[in-house]
Amino acid sequence: MPKFSANISTLYREHAFIDRIEQAANAGFDAIEIQFPYAEDPRALKLALEAHRLPLVLMNFPVGDLMHGGEGLAAVPGREPEFQAALKEAYEFAAILRPQAMNLLAGRPGPQHHRALCEAVFKKNLRKACDLTRELGIKLLIEPVNTIDLPGFFLSSSQQALDLIASLPDLELLLQYDLYHMQMMEADLASRLPAIIDQIGHIQFSDVPGRTEPGRGSIDFEQIFELIDSLGYRGYVGAEYFPSVATSASLDWLRPYLPASTNS
Repeated sequence: MPKFSANISTLYREHAFIDRIEQAANAGFDAIEIQFPYAEDPRALKLALEAHRLPLVLMNFPVGDLMHGGEGLAAVPGREPEFQAALKEAYEFAAILRPQAMNLLAGRPGPQHHRALCEAVFKKNLRKACDLTRELGIKLLIEPVNTIDLPGFFLSSSQQALDLIASLPDLELLLQYDLYHMQMMEADLASRLPAIIDQIGHIQFSDVPGRTEPGRGSIDFEQIFELIDSLGYRGYVGAEYFPSVATSASLDWLRPYLPASTNS
């Protein structure tokens, strides 16, 4: 049976951030993930995670202005000093929170940047990020993102990401595979997942269109979750959606996977 993590950056937004951990625990989630914890007190987050016996399985490196319409950092020439500062901040938080994995989002370099130069910058920054994750015993991930929501994103297909991983064989680098982004870009999840499952370090999901909870769009999540389980995937499957209703009312998809005592 899949192990499900709650992304508390998108779920339980009707609650204070720190309280979302308790809400996820009460709902029966197996773990927590956070997009960007950097506005929070990492020690308070760590205490809450320990109190509810939930591991933090994923967080992202800082991304600069990416989430506010900008280019981001990791694959953007000229932003190396900002990336270095982001690494320092990431280390300070990761050393306390000890996530199982960290995701380095490439960003979306503008058309003034030659792609080959962007790739060289990204590879150099991946090596620096890998030094950090190796030291802390954390998995390093890269993620393709759809170019409908984020036009110009540097990695937009699973093959692009896997080709980049193959070009850096000395790095311990895995794929973060978001079903939402890849349904938008590649569509055939059921045939793609078996071909690449051994290179996936983390899976996330939300329905298409709208990035909402399962059952409101086109993805057959019952089939996909069964497939993921059948492939022997041992990682977590992260709920990273924006509920169309209160989060607790959006969890019909989760209930079949809960123990009977939790589901009653």
